[in-house]
Amino acid sequence: MSVILLRNTHCHLINMMLFLASTLLLLSDAAASKSIIKSLPGFHGNLPFVLETGYIGVGELEAVQLFYYFVESERSPKDDPLVLWLTGGPGCSALSGFIYEIGPLSFDYAKSSGGGKPVLALNPYSWTKIANIIFVDAPVGTGFSYSTTWEGYDVSDTLSAAETYEFLRKWLVDHPKFLTNPLYVAGDSYSGIVAPIIVQEISDGNEVGRQPTMNLKGYVLGNPLTDHEIDTNSIVPFAYLKALISDKLYESFMKNCKGEYLNPDQSNASCMEDILAIKECIGDLYTAQILEPTCKLISPKPVALKWDPRFLIADDADILLSSPRVHGHWCRSYNHVYIYGWANDETVRDALHIRKGTIKDWRRCNKTLAYSYNVESAVDYHRNLTKKPYRALIYSGDHDIIIPYIGTHEWIESLNLTIKHDWEPWFVDGQVAGYAMLYADNAQEYITYDLSFATVKGGGHTAPEYRPEQCFAMMDRWFDYYPL
Repeated sequence: MSVILLRNTHCHLINMMLFLASTLLLLSDAAASKSIIKSLPGFHGNLPFVLETGYIGVGELEAVQLFYYFVESERSPKDDPLVLWLTGGPGCSALSGFIYEIGPLSFDYAKSSGGGKPVLALNPYSWTKIANIIFVDAPVGTGFSYSTTWEGYDVSDTLSAAETYEFLRKWLVDHPKFLTNPLYVAGDSYSGIVAPIIVQEISDGNEVGRQPTMNLKGYVLGNPLTDHEIDTNSIVPFAYLKALISDKLYESFMKNCKGEYLNPDQSNASCMEDILAIKECIGDLYTAQILEPTCKLISPKPVALKWDPRFLIADDADILLSSPRVHGHWCRSYNHVYIYGWANDETVRDALHIRKGTIKDWRRCNKTLAYSYNVESAVDYHRNLTKKPYRALIYSGDHDIIIPYIGTHEWIESLNLTIKHDWEPWFVDGQVAGYAMLYADNAQEYITYDLSFATVKGGGHTAPEYRPEQCFAMMDRWFDYYPL
């Protein structure tokens, strides 16, 4: 008996030593570059929340340096969830999500007009009121993240996920007090491809004993690109449901193109005429929110060229800084101009502790990434995760035509989950805020996985930017396991 006890104690000590060794190894590799930011240009007085910025080195020889903004929960940092937030793109900076979507600060547009420096104000619907959030500039080349080698900039969907997973492991080793917090991976738009891969990496790492063990609870995705074929082919049915195209045109498209918008038969003249007519109907709409106008002249590519069903979207700054605003004609992209002046200001960079000489021109979305799109669909990752004890929230602004909610609903249905609560409205302040469904995996002996699908009424591609109060209420309820 004593021999067995000694053997067990010996095994326990070995396991402890292995854990400490792996932790020390991670710590030795983790970047020590982090700073607590007390104040920021454009905001009057000290920040009323804890903001930390820093770099974490990942990959071979830590050539890739990923920059992050971390905000502690303003409610209870030790109890509230820890959220890793990924902005889409790929290549759109975490600062965009921080300022325009779910972060504690936003621009005060009334006080920022007139050519002066942008003025910052507190966001009353910041998700940091209920969660600790790490906003990371990923993949490398995004925001203030950079590589010390040219090879480091060659990145793909799977490599980006692997590097972000390594980032999170090192960040948690460097911030051990958050190891026990419920962990969620979250993001929107193109993050719908990368985030489920990261969740899978974390889950697999936990199962094989990779340190540190993470308290993974699930993931949250907004208007996520998930399956290129499903998402793109849902554009025309969505346009029809929203009365953007006529019954006659929709019926003709379904007959001539057989519902194929991603890869239509270009030799079919009738089909291509229908597609060009559809583009004519929706070409002047802001694709992220169909109730708003576009600020760009969009023209379909000639039929002779390789067909591209996506809309031509230029960078906000390129358009707006080179042409005068038209009086009375407002576009949401005007709001995005302020962030360029702010993030490229040297006093701001100094305040954020950005390493000098690493990023010449900050861009909200870097469209020159050396990026390989090597995952066409993330549906199989979601399907794998339905067998795990996780929670998922997929929400869709229902006025987004880039990733229409009906395409998102279609791939969710393909997971063959059991419907626990069918389509029904959810409310904020007595008003309909959207519609929601709750799914679960009943194939197992015990229900351990559930997925909530919610639409946000009137929301656009980045739903919190358009409906901040409703999205805040949605997250507050979901994090606390309440019905929406």
